[in-house]
Amino acid sequence: MADKQFWVELPDGSRTPHEVPSDMGLSLMEALKALDYPVEATCGGMALCATCRIEWQDGNLPEPSDAELDMLDTLPDARSTSRLSCQIRLTDISDGSTFRVHALEWNQGNAPTGQQA
Repeated sequence: MADKQFWVELPDGSRTPHEVPSDMGLSLMEALKALDYPVEATCGGMALCATCRIEWQDGNLPEPSDAELDMLDTLPDARSTSRLSCQIRLTDISDGSTFRVHALEWNQGNAPTGQQA
């Protein structure tokens, strides 16, 4: 089983490491939900709601699709680092990548249950 390692940066600047299997065809959104991060994914991963938004900090990542860019263009506070985690396959990110989960910034920075802050 191939594993992918990444870091989630919390609003206080601390980073939480994670290792997840990357050979199951999962998206980053699905991995974050399984790790109990506050990712709503209201549209089920169709790039229609932006409730799975992340802010990419470090690591290699493929270019966003037109559908992803269209959704990000509707957000008043989107940045050049904004991405939709539903559109990112775990196999497409580089080991050691770092990002912030946008919902954590809106939820007073609370780490998910079972995670260290």
